[in-house]
Amino acid sequence: MASGGGIQIPSRLPLLLAHEGVLLPGSTIRFSVDSPRNMQLVSQRLLKGTSLKSTIIGVIPNTRDPEQDTEDLPTLHTIGTAGIAVQVVGSNWPKPHYTLLITGLCRFRVSGLLKERPFVLAEVTPRTEWSVRMLLLSVRNVFFFFSFLARLCVSLQLLGMLDMSVPAVAKFRRLLDSLPREMLPDVVASMIRTSNKEKLQVLDAVSLEERFRRTLPMLTRQIEGLKLLKKSRKMTPGSEKRVCYGGPFPGRQFSLDRDEDSDDDGDDTASLEKKVHGANMPEAALKVSLKELKRLKKMPQSMPEYALTRNYLDLMVELPWSRSTKDCLDIRAARVLLDNDHYAMEKLKRRVLEYLAVRQLKTSLKGPILCFVGPPGVGKTSVGRSIAKTLGREFHRIALGGVCDQSDIRGHRRTYVGSMPGRIINGLKTVGVNNPVFLLDEVDKLGKSLQGDPAAALLEVLDPEQNHSFTDHYLNVAFDLSQVLFIATANTTATIPPALLDRMEVLQVPGYTQEEKVEIAHRHLIPNQLEQHGLTPQQLHIPQESTQDIICRYTREAGVRSLERKIGAICRAVAVKVAEGHRLPETDASTLETSREGHREERLHLKRSTDKAAPPEMPIVIDQMALKDILGPPLFELEVSERLTLPGVALGLAWTPLGGEIMFVEASRMEGEGQLTLTGQLGDVMKESAHLAISWLRANAKTYQLTNMVGAPDPLEGTDIHLHFPAGAVTKDGPSAGVTIVTCLASLFSGRLVRSDIAMTGEITLRGLVLPVGGIKDKVLAAHRAGVKRVILPKRNEKDLDELPANVRAQLDFVTAGNLDEVLNASFDGGFPGAQARPHVSSKL
Repeated sequence: MASGGGIQIPSRLPLLLAHEGVLLPGSTIRFSVDSPRNMQLVSQRLLKGTSLKSTIIGVIPNTRDPEQDTEDLPTLHTIGTAGIAVQVVGSNWPKPHYTLLITGLCRFRVSGLLKERPFVLAEVTPRTEWSVRMLLLSVRNVFFFFSFLARLCVSLQLLGMLDMSVPAVAKFRRLLDSLPREMLPDVVASMIRTSNKEKLQVLDAVSLEERFRRTLPMLTRQIEGLKLLKKSRKMTPGSEKRVCYGGPFPGRQFSLDRDEDSDDDGDDTASLEKKVHGANMPEAALKVSLKELKRLKKMPQSMPEYALTRNYLDLMVELPWSRSTKDCLDIRAARVLLDNDHYAMEKLKRRVLEYLAVRQLKTSLKGPILCFVGPPGVGKTSVGRSIAKTLGREFHRIALGGVCDQSDIRGHRRTYVGSMPGRIINGLKTVGVNNPVFLLDEVDKLGKSLQGDPAAALLEVLDPEQNHSFTDHYLNVAFDLSQVLFIATANTTATIPPALLDRMEVLQVPGYTQEEKVEIAHRHLIPNQLEQHGLTPQQLHIPQESTQDIICRYTREAGVRSLERKIGAICRAVAVKVAEGHRLPETDASTLETSREGHREERLHLKRSTDKAAPPEMPIVIDQMALKDILGPPLFELEVSERLTLPGVALGLAWTPLGGEIMFVEASRMEGEGQLTLTGQLGDVMKESAHLAISWLRANAKTYQLTNMVGAPDPLEGTDIHLHFPAGAVTKDGPSAGVTIVTCLASLFSGRLVRSDIAMTGEITLRGLVLPVGGIKDKVLAAHRAGVKRVILPKRNEKDLDELPANVRAQLDFVTAGNLDEVLNASFDGGFPGAQARPHVSSKL
């Protein structure tokens, strides 16, 4: 055992490598232990030992990164502090570690290392003299009862701000008087605010004179800082009794007088009351706010309800009860802005201009509730943003996809823990005005759960006759939403509840034609992608022919999102070439072609731009071969004519939330018992259409000379029919495939081929009438994308052709049919045997 005056410490001490903090004799510090060596020391020495000797360890400052503790042991500091571990606390979060509370005893010098693994064990020599009485005194009294009070009291006593007659302070003073002089430098250095570097200098000072010489400047600096703080406090009325001290929580302010807190709280509530009166609230809201403010004044800050009430009043003050923006009502400028931002979309832009014109004539117009319905990627959300830009209003988007709790719309009651206002009120708080443009995105994807139906909660929001007094559960006060312009977006109206749909003005946003996509690509998509990828038009040129190939062969969609992604892929491929410094020498066309033939390993083909306005530097031109190199083989080929080469195949048109699609219908027959098999993941409506078609053909088999495989008049006698809709992974349903199924089965029974350039849509009745269907524009655009030349439509859908672009109407031949005879005559070359025009019988009603 090594002797240190009146206290003996072991001559062999396990060393704790302290990465943060410096332990001085007479101080108590918490250390976090998470490095491997220190963890082994705690588990093998402190947790297993039961005697006082086993709790004495050495603390060595270590400035090395703790993550490198698994490597070779770094050069240790020669001076350390022996201490007693008075508390050990373990935890597994966020990772296993221990927290040690260690009281410093005396200094020691490391004489030599005995081992490095699993923890460091060293031969030590004590350097200071302590008595057992001082050890017990420090452990029992100083560092448990006065560790926090000491820092505060010393600072206050130095400023003369605390009466020494206070019992706790008087006891602390007696304790300091009882300490020997050799303890004072270490105790003072551990109390005042100093850096670890300065504490390390005090630790290295072994002699008493050197310790005083290093500690006194630190103490003087602390006193001067506190004096300066006191002087600044005197210059600020009402703040003399607050002090900032250098204790374990630097910068924190503590009040020694409860009346001072009350004064500050009074000033705070007075400021809040002034804000309440200046918020221009309606009378009902002002009455509720003043009532809550009155309760707040009588409420202690320690009550949990204090923070809830304060947050409620802060929200009431921040809401834009009367703040609004002035609309920009320049119709001509608005028309130019909409045309520049969006190509096509004539119906939407006309409706926005109508709203602006009416708004200019009548300023008190209530905000309409518009609902843009269309496939993804056609620009519904961006149109809403452009409307806000056109009006000069604030814009806020609320994503409703997947919302299944009505509290997201109406907010929570304030009696609930964690209550907050709904998205509508939060949006108004965010924009700061009461007449913004709110975009309710994906309103058709609202859910429903045990927490209520958010679609029902939107009824009051989207009803122009009710939303002037919308009541959020959190506010419990009516707020006027009549000046808000609500715009909803959806892919389909089928999943929107009828009551909610009735509140909105539905505007259909159909997909784009091929020509419109080309214009959108060259006006908006290509410039945006060039800018995002750091390219210029002088470096990359995509001709219109290449854009059409991308649209027809790589993206078959109603919108332009996939088109934009493909253009982005081209830009990335070109960016690699540009970054590599790829340049093509100035040569003639023949040399260029020869270079191409000789360098087929280059995956990106280049050619000289023939545009007269092209810049002197040759851009990289994307041709058909470059498209194949970058985007791979075409994803879509013109397969309509290839698949209509056998009887029993017809081409129909279907509508989906993603836009219009072409739909093949295939049928085959075999010997059997007259059963009908349907495959292709069909819904109930499609199955009913198939049964209707079979029944109508069986009823008119003699008229159309349809027989079965053995020549019997009933097509199903001794025959099984298998009706298949390819792409079975896609759910198909809806009243649009009746005429297609009839045509397919008529082709199967008659053995004749359906025209390969024709597509059709329409529903049928049991008497052979063709009923109208919806989504005509989307379906016709899908046929146009697929290269179809003739489209059969119900006669009552002829009015819908006016919505089609003029170029699409000019390129397609439309046949309107009122009954199945007209459908069959138009579907087969030379007409269909037995299909004659039905005599028209006028109704007597």
